[in-house]
This record gives sequence, C-alpha cells and structure tokens, in this order.
Amino acid sequence: MRTSNIYVTVDAVIFRESISDIEILLIRRKNAPFQGDWALPGGFVNHHEDLDKAAMRELEEETGLSGIVLSQFHTFGTPHRDPRGHTVSVAYIGLAARNANAIAADDASEAVWFSVKKLPALAFDHSDIISIALKLKYGISNTKMG
Repeated sequence: MRTSNIYVTVDAVIFRESISDIEILLIRRKNAPFQGDWALPGGFVNHHEDLDKAAMRELEEETGLSGIVLSQFHTFGTPHRDPRGHTVSVAYIGLAARNANAIAADDASEAVWFSVKKLPALAFDHSDIISIALKLKYGISNTKMG
C-alpha cells in the first residue's frame, strides 16, 4: 500500500449579478501561504467531512454567506498548486443575491465583490479556477475579461 500526503480542499466561486456587471466574491488571506493576497473562499476538508458540506462551511466561515446553492464544477490537482504540499481542490460555483453582503471572518481579513473585468492578482491557481467558472456559467473567456 502506497502512502502519500495528498490534501483535499474546496474552493467556491460565488457570482453576484447586477444590471451592468458580474462580480466575484474574493477574500484577502489572513495566513500564509499568500498572506495578504486575494483568493477564493475555501479551505481544507475536515476528516470524515462531506465535500459539499465543507464547501458550504468554508464559505460561511470566511464570508458569512449561507444558503447559496453550490454545485461542483471541476477538480484541480496540479502538483505544486499549493506550496504546503500536493493539494487537490474541488471547485464549486454559486450565485448570490444582488444585495448579498459578505463579511470577512475566520481565515479572511476582507471579503470584497470584484467585477470580473477588474480582478486583482490571485493566490494559488485561483485565476484558472475563475476562468473555467466564467466560461461554464457565462460563456466568457479570459480575453473578454479585461
């Protein structure tokens, strides 16, 4: 039997639509790695925790948002995507209400809605995750984002 240290995380791409824009919820990381950088809400799956519940838990812990329907849309497992070790992330997509107000907590020092046209530099491979989510949800490619 082969033993390895592969970690499982969840990441949530939460969209909010207005009449003229599409926004994505990002958090500013409180802790290393990428301390102070922008990232998707998410984190490690607890031992014996269901993936869907982990995604909902992490979203609520870091942003205060709950009750958003989340759907798995892709798995990311490229080695070295996380400097802490080989980490596989199951990504989720959700749509928040137009007036959804996020409040940073837990591992997040800020929670901010960003226009998909003006995203900041992101931690990990989160720009790749967002690119796939945008294409699936809205048919938008990176070339249309800036």
